[in-house]
Amino acid sequence: MRISFGEFTLDTESRELFRDGQAVHISPKAFLLLEALLERRPAAVPKSVLKDRLWPSSHVSEASLASLVAELRSALTDDAREPRFIRTVHTYGYSFCGTTDAPPPAAAASGRRDERICRLVWRDREITLADGENLLGRDRQAVVWIDSATVSRRHARIVVTDGEAVIEDLGSRNGTSVGGEKIQGPVRLADGDRLRLGAATMTFRVFRSSETLPDADSR
Repeated sequence: MRISFGEFTLDTESRELFRDGQAVHISPKAFLLLEALLERRPAAVPKSVLKDRLWPSSHVSEASLASLVAELRSALTDDAREPRFIRTVHTYGYSFCGTTDAPPPAAAASGRRDERICRLVWRDREITLADGENLLGRDRQAVVWIDSATVSRRHARIVVTDGEAVIEDLGSRNGTSVGGEKIQGPVRLADGDRLRLGAATMTFRVFRSSETLPDADSR
């Protein structure tokens, strides 16, 4: 299969990467990394999943993965601060953020499988969470905008990957709680979990795409 993005084309059969028709040298593991990110685009892929795929049955440090990401970015002439293709999801993993000439695998399969849809219920709103990073806070650019003085501008984030959601506090002033317990690191969410950000409380819900869903807010 050939997948094109920008001036690049990845050929999974010949195991080659091309730029404007010319072969680009990357190591076999860098090729595997790019392939893994493209397979799950635009979702963020956890570091643990990438390490298991790239170094099966071996224990490696996060520095090894970071070095491989740097190699791939160099081959793609990508900038970590303003990424065109490889986005860092801090403390979590990486995602492919570019535009390709083919729909994401999840979109292509959406008509064939029962997908999990993650939402937050807050007051009279239901907000659908997209695959990847979803910012919660007082920042008006946040996916979940919370107009409360007790909530920080960038209070927390929820990263959704294949219908699984992980919440993490972003160093907020008043903290984030799940099920009444203040979190100290990333926490996987379950359907029905009660979240508290400052004085704002909301409920995390998971639906199936086969269900008839209530209308959701776009923000």
